[in-house]
Amino acid sequence: MTETSSRISEHEIEQVIGRLLQFGVLLAAAVTLVGGVMLLLHHGSTAVSYSTFQGEPAYLRSLRAIVTAAFAGDAMAVVQLGLLLLIATPVARVAFTLVAFALQRDRLYVLVTTIVLALLLYGLVFGGA
Repeated sequence: MTETSSRISEHEIEQVIGRLLQFGVLLAAAVTLVGGVMLLLHHGSTAVSYSTFQGEPAYLRSLRAIVTAAFAGDAMAVVQLGLLLLIATPVARVAFTLVAFALQRDRLYVLVTTIVLALLLYGLVFGGA
């Protein structure tokens, strides 16, 4: 096997990235849709008061609490989980691209992608603080 044939081709990487993005968006949309239907079934006839703003409940502000509540059947948490999956999709793409560049031994792109991934994660973790 030559060095060229043992490496992953750019076309194969693009195909996997495309599928990753499609799967991530479809999964996020499906989870959000299920949560939206659950919300409508449980609270669809409830009158809405727009006179006061009510932010997200405290239990919907941490990843662990969202996942726990979503698997317990909380409709708002299911919608929140769908939105988190949507946000995680491009981050997963960057992480996959980093692995692909590392397998190709492309040091420059590994460095650039590592910086991009670090900035994304920093923004997600500390951006709201």
